[in-house]
Order: sequence, then C-alpha cells, then structure tokens
Amino acid sequence: MNELNKEQLKEMMKSVAKRIVEAEPYLTEIDLKIGDGDHGTGMKRGFLAVERMLETFYPRSCEEVFQAVGTCLLDTMGGASGVLFGTVFISGIVKREERDTFSLKDFAEVFFTSLASLKKRGKAKVGDKTMVDALEPAVLALKEGSEDGLDLTEGLQKAAEAAKKGMEYTKTIKARFGRAKYFGEKAIGLQDAGATSVYIIFQAMADFVKGEEQ
Repeated sequence: MNELNKEQLKEMMKSVAKRIVEAEPYLTEIDLKIGDGDHGTGMKRGFLAVERMLETFYPRSCEEVFQAVGTCLLDTMGGASGVLFGTVFISGIVKREERDTFSLKDFAEVFFTSLASLKKRGKAKVGDKTMVDALEPAVLALKEGSEDGLDLTEGLQKAAEAAKKGMEYTKTIKARFGRAKYFGEKAIGLQDAGATSVYIIFQAMADFVKGEEQ
C-alpha cells in the first residue's frame, strides 16, 4: 500500500484510539511505578473522546483528521500529556496544503515537524526518559523509509519497530522530567509511560495499514 485517503486515515485514527483505550490498565501499571499514576486514565479519556468524535466526523482532508484528533486530545485530556500528545497531531499540519491522500512521505513530513515542535515545547531530548525516546527514532525511521522508497506498510512498520526500541531504551536510563526524575537510579529498569503510548500509537497505525492491504 502506498497511500491512505482521508476516510482511511480517519479509520486508522479510530483504530489507534481503540488500541490506546484498551491499553489503559497497562499504561496505568507502568506509570504507577515512577509517575503520578494518571497517564493511563488521561490517555484513555482523551482517545475515548477521539473515538466518539470520529464516529460522526467527515473530513475534508487528511490534515483535518489530524487537526481534529489533536484538538480533541487538548480539550479532553488535560495536563501536560494532553498538550504534548495534542502537539504531536496538530503542529505537523500547520501551514501544510490540504490533500486527500497521505503517503509515507506525508507521514514523515508531518511527524518530523511535530517532533521539532514537541522538543521545543517540552525541552526534552533523547535520553531524558520521555515520549521523545520513542517518537524521535520512529520519526527518523519514517524519514529514512520515505527516502529509501519504502511503501506505507513497510515504512510504518519500521517506525513502529523503532518506537519499540526507543521504549525499551527508556528502561536503561534515569529520568530528567516529571516525578520520575526524583527516583534517580531507582528508575532504571522501568520504562516510561509516554514512550509506551507512542509505541502503541505507531504499532496501531502499522497494523491498520497491514489490515487494509490484506
């Protein structure tokens, strides 16, 4: 598969939302160990709202799908996570010319811009034990896949694999942000909840495209 149309992108985001909602107990369990324990419930609240919103949403473009998802997360999640995950979906489509289809190149461009905005807003970088540890390698995999001529299915799967490695990497480092930073060395061995959510999102996108291709 080389591209998704706007309706398929909407269905993809419904699939992503469902996966996040289902992962709430797992995300909560992770966050309780070194965080505030509310990451899972916040993600569930936001993506459940996304799921419901998309049921009656009729996009004019692919960019409008991302805009709607990001705005919904900002409006319903609250806290830092709402701002950060809202930024992931909104900031990448600002000033883009609207289109009816998204290829791997479009996903790479959108998330590359989002990553830059997220790092500027949150001040985190790879190695700080945050969602950036999973998002940056996923975005770089999208960019490399696009440049290498991979199709959408291959490119998104490579991005999901990179996100998973980034998530696993967070187990090996101390945290520099949030409550987790007070755990010091005790945080080593435990993975970051935000990075886990990023991995789930990218794997859900990859799985959706594989399903559409079949």
